[in-house]
Amino acid sequence: MALRYDGSALSLVVNPSAGGGRAGRLLPKVTGALLTGMPGVSLRVFQTSTWAEARLRCIEIVERAEAARLGGGTDSLLVMGGDGMMHLGLNAAANTGVPLGLVPAGRGNDFCRGVGVPTQPLAAVDAVVGGHTTRIDLMSATGNLVDGAEHRWVGSIVSTGFDGRVNYRSNHSKMRLGALTYGFSALAELSSFEPLSYRMVIDGVVREQTAMFIAVGNAGWFGGGMQGCPRASVTDGKLDLTVINPVSRMTLLRLLPAMYTGGFVTDPAVELLTASEVVVDGDGLYAMADGEELGAVPVTLRAVPDTLTLYTPAS
Repeated sequence: MALRYDGSALSLVVNPSAGGGRAGRLLPKVTGALLTGMPGVSLRVFQTSTWAEARLRCIEIVERAEAARLGGGTDSLLVMGGDGMMHLGLNAAANTGVPLGLVPAGRGNDFCRGVGVPTQPLAAVDAVVGGHTTRIDLMSATGNLVDGAEHRWVGSIVSTGFDGRVNYRSNHSKMRLGALTYGFSALAELSSFEPLSYRMVIDGVVREQTAMFIAVGNAGWFGGGMQGCPRASVTDGKLDLTVINPVSRMTLLRLLPAMYTGGFVTDPAVELLTASEVVVDGDGLYAMADGEELGAVPVTLRAVPDTLTLYTPAS
């Protein structure tokens, strides 16, 4: 579907510190490209300094845009930054008709990879300027989540095992080496990691096992370019599960580089499953989602088709 710009508004929420300040440096070029490409559009830019501020701003913009739609407007929310900012944007725009535009400028940009949005900021702007939109699925996560929440939408992957611990370590690392931060965190975590005990319910079927990790994905990428769920589709109405059964640390170390290509799935220790609903529980597990903290298990993850309107390049 293509939108026509007829005096409606674009609201751009930016985390200028994303990507080590890259977002702030690119902001003038991004706004210039938007104004040049859509001369009839009113562009509002909001630079935010905290997660809470960005979250509230995204929610406010979507609420205003929903009201504008009743009058025939096509106001849109654009978010610029890393995967955390994309996560806030999709949570605000989910289950509405408000289009979401993604301008990646962070370390990982995994959600953009998973939905086919270019990872180069100005190329992503071109997708917004083109006005082509796609409806995609999201993952619903419920449980005792962070900040007292009971529900959150997830665009990419929920991690709970080795992958989740590496994600957590990477987020709290003092090193700022871009996507390499995840790799260094993986090596550090590997030195003492042991298989974890999972208690799961997959489409009503109980499954108890030990595993190195079990990733549950709506889209396929995490960790700054790793293909945690390489066969995931955001339009098939299903969740993808990647299970790495217990292996030695050396085997897991050997598999890690192949996660950047998806080639790790050929290893006998790897299982690929699909499901509509997954309950994840177990000992010592903590859930990460879209690179951010989600909360303690148990968490219930459900595929929800046709949930988000997203600006994407025309095919």
